[in-house]
Amino acid sequence: MNVKRLLDCTPGELAHYGKAELLQAIAGSEGRVLACETIGLTPPLLVDVTNAEYAASLSADILLLNMFDVRQPTIQALPKVPPADTVRELKRLTGRIIGINLEPTTEEMARVNAGTLWAMKAGRLATAENAKIAADMGVDLIVLTGNPGNGVSNEAIEKALREITAAVGDRVMLAAGKMHASGIVGEGGENIMTEPDAQAFMEAGADIILLPAPGTVPCITQGYAHRLIETVHNHGKLAMTAIGTSQEGADVATIRQIALLCKMAGADIHHIGDTGVPGMALPQNILAYSIAIRGERHTYHKMAQSVNR
Repeated sequence: MNVKRLLDCTPGELAHYGKAELLQAIAGSEGRVLACETIGLTPPLLVDVTNAEYAASLSADILLLNMFDVRQPTIQALPKVPPADTVRELKRLTGRIIGINLEPTTEEMARVNAGTLWAMKAGRLATAENAKIAADMGVDLIVLTGNPGNGVSNEAIEKALREITAAVGDRVMLAAGKMHASGIVGEGGENIMTEPDAQAFMEAGADIILLPAPGTVPCITQGYAHRLIETVHNHGKLAMTAIGTSQEGADVATIRQIALLCKMAGADIHHIGDTGVPGMALPQNILAYSIAIRGERHTYHKMAQSVNR
């Protein structure tokens, strides 16, 4: 199959791409792919339009659903469809790559969030069974990571990754890593992602290594990120830098600075988080990030392109 770079793909072309083609399309875009994380549980910013659709309209290439329960899927403002068709309906509306987060933890480790909207649910755990459900729903990308306070360790990510790779590794792109310490003492700063961690994740089946964006976590500099990403690229894998520290709600100048630091560090995918306001990044920051890494031409092209193409 002739694979286009993701920048140029139409929704119709993407619909025929499998895992290998999607990875090739991302790599071919040379650091100009934007992933926007959104939450479906919270009220949508535009009331009757999903946050994911809103992010897509602002040029996001990948829609990453956080706190998505594969057993009880909820995306507020999505037209009513059978639960098993939730992801396919979102794809129909947006024409985008859809990913979800799964978290390798336990209720005991995540007890700090018990009784809140953010409490762990069985359908959000990083298990082989949940990964199979996600793949059957049409999910393109599974990210093994952790929300704040949920007690997700790198050791737990590696273990879950091996099980999920065996279950769906041939069907779904797999990413692994953390945006912050996720409640684990001793895994903050430079220890959020080390070179041995990256090596272990890649050996366990990760196609994409996730690391904090420079400037979002103490000690994560452009140089540190570049050295880590160089290791990832030398193994033929992709790297995703992530803003997971609510700086998706910072001013536009800060977003542009982070974007360029990530580009210089070698990011293949640029992730922007979901709590500029609860549910998604500030709209102006999604737009600013996109323009910083690929200019107005590609940004507006993605915004204008019909899902019917």
